[in-house]
Amino acid sequence: MINRCRGRKIKLKGFNNLTKSLSFNIYDICYARSKASQIDYLEYIDEVYNSEKLRSIVEGVTNIVQARIVNISSQDYDPRGASVTVLINEGHHPRDVELAHLDKSHIAAHTYPENNIATGIATFRVDIDVSTCGMISPLRALDFLIDSFDSDVVLMDYKVRGFTRDVNGRKIYIDHDIASIQDYISDEILEKYTAYDINIVSDNIFHTKMMLKNLKLENYLFGPENATLKKNERARIRSLLKKEIQEIFECRNLFDRE
Repeated sequence: MINRCRGRKIKLKGFNNLTKSLSFNIYDICYARSKASQIDYLEYIDEVYNSEKLRSIVEGVTNIVQARIVNISSQDYDPRGASVTVLINEGHHPRDVELAHLDKSHIAAHTYPENNIATGIATFRVDIDVSTCGMISPLRALDFLIDSFDSDVVLMDYKVRGFTRDVNGRKIYIDHDIASIQDYISDEILEKYTAYDINIVSDNIFHTKMMLKNLKLENYLFGPENATLKKNERARIRSLLKKEIQEIFECRNLFDRE
């Protein structure tokens, strides 16, 4: 087997058993003023991102990383939420080929709708975990994943674990060039976000978080009562939304500035 490592080709001894794990989390924020609108939003988002929709997204990721689905299961939850789990293997094979359960790559997706009755802020979270082995790279699917959701905040963790060996028996701990997860996100997407990195390159651990730069209030309002908002109320809601997004981005509660 031939792989690339730090810009050069390497010949591997047998199977590439490096495990590449991507944890991808997005947050979609909304303002729903009345209790009825808050419930309507949760029902709406639960329907839009049900298990069928998650399944189509996961299948899209599988195609992008050039893998094959071995097994897939999905579940919608009561009252809300959905999950999809997929077992994949490297490469495309005929459907009638039986494969041993050595194909330990997988994709899991979960949704978490949540709202704050006191403020009217609703937060919808999606977690997608992609773990692959061999030459499959989950980083190829980042642009697709970000575009698949209304992503106000994106948190990503990527780690390469284990080692494989070249033909001379030398251990190889990573088989591709990476200094940041941002290296695998298009410039067009990055321009829309404020991005921050924490990377431990020596240990093949990478973290990137992104926060949408421009907040267009109309994109965050849910419910008919928001059509008659006055200027000062619109300013208050904008402040609430920005605070919610900033808190999620920084992973900490901010002091009220009112």
